[in-house]
Amino acid sequence: MNLTLFDLDGTLIPMDSDHAFGGFMVDVGWVDGEVWGAKNDEFFAQYNAGTLDLPAYIAFATSAWRSRPLAEALAMRERFMAEVMRPQLRPEAVALVEQHRTAGDLLAIVTATNVFVTEPIAAAFGVEHLIAVDLKRETGGRYLGEIDGVPSFREGKIARVEGWLRGLGAQWPDFERVTFYSDSTNDLPLLERVSHPVATNPSPALARIAAERGWPQLQLFA
Repeated sequence: MNLTLFDLDGTLIPMDSDHAFGGFMVDVGWVDGEVWGAKNDEFFAQYNAGTLDLPAYIAFATSAWRSRPLAEALAMRERFMAEVMRPQLRPEAVALVEQHRTAGDLLAIVTATNVFVTEPIAAAFGVEHLIAVDLKRETGGRYLGEIDGVPSFREGKIARVEGWLRGLGAQWPDFERVTFYSDSTNDLPLLERVSHPVATNPSPALARIAAERGWPQLQLFA
């Protein structure tokens, strides 16, 4: 069996779901459009520059919704999926996932976006296994705005994939081929770890690295 891993934002979808969810929070009036929206843009720029303080960002991003009743937050997440995310599920990306599913690969989405935002997106792609940034919760289920365990970010993606495989009773050598699709240099650790890295809709920086190393490049979106 082969193992195929997909980054999410910028890879399977032509946008950043975390940043978009923040923008949606502004649009629906749950946060201040000028001040909060500007801070959301600032964190997104830090991510793209490779300088993001992830715990600070998680505390900020979840502040838009975690103080509300969980049922209300979940309902707004469904609205976000319907209005914003589903139009971004492009046929090319769906076909790529299906190609690997049909081949019998073990599939997982491995993303630095938090699990609250990404659970319904992974479900929409029909990918059972989601490795995302987990969030601490109270006994009653309320989210706390803190990272739970190792975040699936940069080197943490390797640790999280290995932990997930152990839970399945598997490890890297069990797979003949391990493929990882990603658009970002933030994912270089995992791209370097797998047997078949694919720079997908790559940023200019990742495109240069891929060209230097002879990695295949895939442009899913025009």
